[in-house]
Amino acid sequence: MRADLGKDPRDVSAMFDRVAARYDRTNTVLSVGNATLWRAATTKAVAPQRGEKILDVAAGTGTSSASLAKSGASVVAADFSPGMIDVGRRRQAHVSNLVFVEADAMNLPFGDDEFDAVTISFGLRNVKDPKQALREFLRVTKPGGRLVVCEFSHPPVRVIRAGYDFYQKVVMPPLVKLSSSNDDAYEYLNESINAWPDQAALAGWIREAGWADVAWRNLTAGVVALHRARKPLATV
Repeated sequence: MRADLGKDPRDVSAMFDRVAARYDRTNTVLSVGNATLWRAATTKAVAPQRGEKILDVAAGTGTSSASLAKSGASVVAADFSPGMIDVGRRRQAHVSNLVFVEADAMNLPFGDDEFDAVTISFGLRNVKDPKQALREFLRVTKPGGRLVVCEFSHPPVRVIRAGYDFYQKVVMPPLVKLSSSNDDAYEYLNESINAWPDQAALAGWIREAGWADVAWRNLTAGVVALHRARKPLATV
């Protein structure tokens, strides 16, 4: 069973519960090793500093959160999948400045202006109402604080887009069978990527949510895009 694109939170959470144990390994295989590069680029964009408080939403097993925590910042890894959190707590138990919290991106259990930065990697696409999530991220971020969104996107060059489409339809399915415990979950992954807006449209959503200085850059020729923004210092 997989979650459909209606993205009912209970269905999506249950889907991720089922793939939690092999999630990191499968991502490494399916990204052909690029997941490590994307994580490094995201960490650099967040630019965490010792003494800061960082929220990593849709953190999964906490691999991205642990990368942020190496800076000495206090990191909260939030995810709505209890299965992912359970795996993450075990795998990242040695990281003292990292805590896991079960949370819904559309209704975060945190106070206003609490975090110096909020980041989400490959998770905004799975939220039922991503625009509401972007507003929630703004609410919990301190004035002047940072947002970084790393998400699958759409390669702007036609030949690369065609090659990526071939990879998704022909190459990816057998890789999933070899590395994943749930083929249906990764069928959903492909469908959700194809239904996701392009770089400019997502930037528009971020601006509409109230963020300023919105910009993006492509990673891996636009297969992934890294969006950045700041919370205005004052509301006009």
